[in-house]
Amino acid sequence: MGNYKAFLSIARKEAGYRPVHERINDFGEVEQTLCEKDRMEQASRCMDCGVPFCHWSCPLGNRQSEWQDLVYRGEWQKAYENLQETDDFPEFTGRVCPALCEKGCVLNLHSEPVTIRENEAAIIEKAFSEGYVKPLNSVRKSGKRVAVIGSGPSGLACANQLSQKGHAVTVFEKDETVGGLLRLGIPDFKLNKSVIDRRLDIMRQQGVEFECNAPISTIPEGFDAVCIAIGSGVPRDLKAEGRELKGIHFALDFLKNQNRAVAARWVVDDNDPLSAKGKNVLVIGGGDTGSDCVGTAIRQGALSVTQIEIMPKPPVGVNPDTPWPYYPNILKTSSSHKEGCIRRWSLATERFIGKEGAVCGVEVKSTETGHIEVIDAELVLLAMGFVHPVQSGLVESRDFELDARKNIASDGGGQTSVPGIFVAGDATNGASLVVRAIASGRKAAKAIDEYLRHN
Repeated sequence: MGNYKAFLSIARKEAGYRPVHERINDFGEVEQTLCEKDRMEQASRCMDCGVPFCHWSCPLGNRQSEWQDLVYRGEWQKAYENLQETDDFPEFTGRVCPALCEKGCVLNLHSEPVTIRENEAAIIEKAFSEGYVKPLNSVRKSGKRVAVIGSGPSGLACANQLSQKGHAVTVFEKDETVGGLLRLGIPDFKLNKSVIDRRLDIMRQQGVEFECNAPISTIPEGFDAVCIAIGSGVPRDLKAEGRELKGIHFALDFLKNQNRAVAARWVVDDNDPLSAKGKNVLVIGGGDTGSDCVGTAIRQGALSVTQIEIMPKPPVGVNPDTPWPYYPNILKTSSSHKEGCIRRWSLATERFIGKEGAVCGVEVKSTETGHIEVIDAELVLLAMGFVHPVQSGLVESRDFELDARKNIASDGGGQTSVPGIFVAGDATNGASLVVRAIASGRKAAKAIDEYLRHN
């Protein structure tokens, strides 16, 4: 550690966001970047703790204190080499991870954690710009073929690791393009899709093959091992009176529609049922998906945007029930919330109100007082999470059926009870974070490699 007193003299400095009046008019990434000097100063704040809770908090086991020190010293290539040993895609986690590591940072005891996530993003961007990122082709070719079903973060991580170990990998994707929810579920203002494309170019150079528009309902033949990384893409529905009315949609359909529009460079038509322009929009669900809907609706020109949550409002700043170094259950305000959104808590949806077959309002009831009111809405977006793949029936085929109790690896990725069949990501334990999906994909790849070495 080069500057062991930096955390005392240098305050936490975030890059911040582009001005609201500017960013709501496009789908460019909202987050800004610091200059190299400022970034190196921020990295110097890391104290290289004797017990690094940042490392403990990270599902990938990133060695944050090591690459922080390398950035502080200006050794960017070494920092990248250190980071890529544990994280296949820092360009994804550096943008969309909720930074579990920062919540475990000792300096977070004073709400001044090291800017670990931003530093991570800076390392990979520097690596790409300087040409440090290269295909990691194995000299040894195993002669084994692996099929990966699903091209989300877990599937891509699994494929990336296996190709580096000399196995021939084919990734099957049911949609028209590679990336899973990274591509279609996360708005461009959080993750520009060119970031995904440049990584796919590297993977193709490693020999990974991608087949799109290829939904898989049975285990493909001709492969020595198969990894099921289908994600958890079936949204939870809300069976309330009036659900059949026009104007009520799943959040994921809304987000996919906009992401496809950005990719194809067309504008969502005002007459599109998934357009928010000129409408009062109600988002039901207080999580990240709901927040993404808020930002998207605002960019589409919504008249108003309201987000409701059935749970009580979380504490602000500190929650004694989730003390450091655990991830705190506290109020989270996203960049989208700051763009103009009414947020309310402790509201349960009672029924949808319609006029001429289309929704015009939603009756809600306070879970605390029992008070009933109607919220005007011509577009309702359901963002209440996703059903576990086993419960939704996605993880089935004529050859086998994964059972949540005995067949799915409980550790987040690995061998099922069927020889040669492995699972990774949200297909194991349900919807979770991108960083956990990558960790699971890496774990599955290790298990597959060991299996192939002995079979």
